[in-house]
Amino acid sequence: MIDIKRLLEEPERVAANNEHRGKTINIQVALSLNQRRLVLIEEVQSFRTRGNEIASRIPSVTSQDERKALVEEGKIIKEQVKEKETELAQVETELAQEIRRYPNIMREDVPVGKDESANEVVRVFGEPTQFSFEPKDHLDLGQALDIIDMDAAANVSGARFVYLKGDGVLLELALLQYALQETMKEGFVPVFPPHLISTAAMGAMGYLEHGGEDEIYHLKNDDLVLIGTSEQAIGPMLMNTIIDEEKLPVRYVGFSPCYRREAGSYGKDTKGILRVHQFDKIEMFSFTSPEVSDQEHELILSLQERLMQGLKLPHRVMKLCTGDTGAPSARTYDVETWMPAQHTYRETHSTSNTTDFQTRRLNTRVRTEGKNVLAHALNGTAFAVGRIIIAIMENYQQEDGSIIVPEVLRPWVGKDRLVKKGKK
Repeated sequence: MIDIKRLLEEPERVAANNEHRGKTINIQVALSLNQRRLVLIEEVQSFRTRGNEIASRIPSVTSQDERKALVEEGKIIKEQVKEKETELAQVETELAQEIRRYPNIMREDVPVGKDESANEVVRVFGEPTQFSFEPKDHLDLGQALDIIDMDAAANVSGARFVYLKGDGVLLELALLQYALQETMKEGFVPVFPPHLISTAAMGAMGYLEHGGEDEIYHLKNDDLVLIGTSEQAIGPMLMNTIIDEEKLPVRYVGFSPCYRREAGSYGKDTKGILRVHQFDKIEMFSFTSPEVSDQEHELILSLQERLMQGLKLPHRVMKLCTGDTGAPSARTYDVETWMPAQHTYRETHSTSNTTDFQTRRLNTRVRTEGKNVLAHALNGTAFAVGRIIIAIMENYQQEDGSIIVPEVLRPWVGKDRLVKKGKK
């Protein structure tokens, strides 16, 4: 959540930020609640001061009537303090709930716009793949090679699940090894995180107040949720922790399944494995000091580009506009990869600087010489494995239905081409 001080000191900027992000929020609600909070704090303090005065005076009073009057007044003040503290707690709860509706404050360089049409192209790598034959989509290719089986998954789990088999598994594991090799060069520590986290941890990451709950699988009997990305489990690793400044940046690269209900996407991207309820992802996550978080953001983006350039897949880098940026993020870049069967670029990577939006509720701080300050948190996709497999299959397909394995992955796949069983 945002800092209430930001709202008090820069109400016009916060209001404009909400508007640019398409959020209809009346900032006067929070301002009024905060004013009421301040009044109640003063009243509580005033009552407590009077109560302390009475308590200190009683022992020296000799008159029984005066002592009795003071005791009675003390009882009344205790009740008044209790009532005001209850009211204060309620107001503080309402204020916290109101502030949690606010999206993060955007960085100054983020383009203003209502939707993806206002996103900016930052860089383009390669040209859309050209073929001398009619290219097939990944599902047709995968079924022919017997590496993608959605029919069996539908019988077992329902629509939008998949069995990845044979060479498809080898390709995924190669992508994992490749991503680990490149990210570990930059100090990212590999993590296999838990797939289930508490609703408190998910809420602290900012994924419950802004519509994210519609995407989440919730195990209500246990008050646990399935993660939609490993960052949701990695961020809370350092919840209620103070990091020594000299240990920064703290970098993790997580690998996990991701579970998403895909609410509201019915009829959209239903063919194949582009949009499924369970998929694997390799995710980078960093904690930094506030002063260098923008540099860390550029590093994560550069790693994404390094990984994609190593695969030699045509892609472009997009800076998202205010209306297309998720609520926890202060700035987001997407990497979009060319998908030949769809004749367009599709998002395969995203990286966001969430500044102190998540760490404020996580209570993750940095110990500096002057004082402890909130850390900044950043995240970035190394590979959303299913989408990269789609891109590899469609861009590297051959007329005979085989798939050339990108050279950088061959040491782990153990072959340079995926072919139908029985063929060499």
